[in-house]
Amino acid sequence: MVKSRGRERLVVVGGDATGMSAASQARRLRGPDELEIVAFERSGFASYSACGIPYWVGGDVTERDHLIARTPEEHRARDIDLRMRTEVTEIDVEKGRVRARDVGSGDESWTSYDKLVIATGARPIRPALPGADAAGVHGVQTLDDGQALLDTLAATEGRRAVVVGAGYIGVEMAEALISRGYEVTVVNRGREPMATLDPDMGRLVREAMEGMGIGMVNDAEVTEIRTDDEGRVRAVVTADAEYPADVVVLGIGVRPETTLAQEAGLPLGGAGGLLTDLAMRVRGHEDIWAGGDCVEVLDLVSGRERHIALGTHANKHGQIIGMNVGGGYATFPGVVGTAVSKVCALEIARTGLREKDALRAGLRFETVTIEATSRAGYYPDAAPMTVKMLAERGTGRLLGVQIVGREGAGKRVDIAAVALTAGMTVERMTTLDLGYAPPFSPVWDPVLVAARKAVGAVRRAGA
Repeated sequence: MVKSRGRERLVVVGGDATGMSAASQARRLRGPDELEIVAFERSGFASYSACGIPYWVGGDVTERDHLIARTPEEHRARDIDLRMRTEVTEIDVEKGRVRARDVGSGDESWTSYDKLVIATGARPIRPALPGADAAGVHGVQTLDDGQALLDTLAATEGRRAVVVGAGYIGVEMAEALISRGYEVTVVNRGREPMATLDPDMGRLVREAMEGMGIGMVNDAEVTEIRTDDEGRVRAVVTADAEYPADVVVLGIGVRPETTLAQEAGLPLGGAGGLLTDLAMRVRGHEDIWAGGDCVEVLDLVSGRERHIALGTHANKHGQIIGMNVGGGYATFPGVVGTAVSKVCALEIARTGLREKDALRAGLRFETVTIEATSRAGYYPDAAPMTVKMLAERGTGRLLGVQIVGREGAGKRVDIAAVALTAGMTVERMTTLDLGYAPPFSPVWDPVLVAARKAVGAVRRAGA
């Protein structure tokens, strides 16, 4: 395909959060007479919320299309040539072109670019186990995945579900299946669920899940997914037991989808994600940008690169890339690792470093844990929460916070996220002017109570 004369061409690989945010922002800054935009998306959907899939499966979101922020037709109406069900199979950096294949027909063609955005996202970890590809075994990464799971649930007479993995997707899918009336067992290779938390906080999650009727099996490695004579799943097998299953959901996690980038010789980090500069430009390549779940970013607390797959980052990356492609200038300084989730009535949140992260970074630290309530103790429906805080020994710098509790607990992590981004000490945190009224908080917010206790621990450690 020959480029049009007199204007540049931006090619975007991936039509979800980062890719289409970048394309849309670039279009705002540069009209179609200056910049041609061609975007490739291998699935049948663009610009949707993958984070909402568990809530669609569980019935909280009633329609699939409610998860779609902008349709392909809406993008095309803004002079973005979005080509659906078209998979990029090769990036030729030397010649400045990509090869794409029509998923339906198999036809292939080359498209040249002046500027390239790689937004290939992440791929679910699928274990190399007997039966892992059997009918009734599902991942939940895309809207197509979510629809396939719902189709299986509608066609399956049995009501036994096994979720493999107990990270964010695992616990959210456990809730979704409980909501649909399934008997749910979660098989987890870790010591406790939610490995993004320290084990002592993960234990609180496990106890709450068991109280909700979810069977928790920890320290268990799946060795096989057994099938019946028709090739449908019937059980998940570990070294010690067999768990009957009419449907299996894999929630083991994701890895950066950087196969194309690796084959093109682009730089990858330790977690397999693309490495970029602060402007989200791929290192060593002036006209190639990357963002979203396929990149590694700077952790502002540890000072190291890490891979974090979250839609919040992906959309910000896209805005920044689009600004830079469009002739402006913007940067993405890094992250502190904030995440929040829930399983039924339990809210789970974390930001910053866990104990093992701090140890890996060579930091000396103190930890404190407090019990509190979401509202004044005398106010109706005050709910319990546990807050754990890490502070650097000597400096008192906040390193991380984890919160597990009921209504009103999860979003309190945002206080800590701001404090981490600002590089605050726990002593400085105790003076924060937070909102207070009995329906919303005790006089001392639980995060500040933890900060006060952390101040004491740091002082004693330095004595």
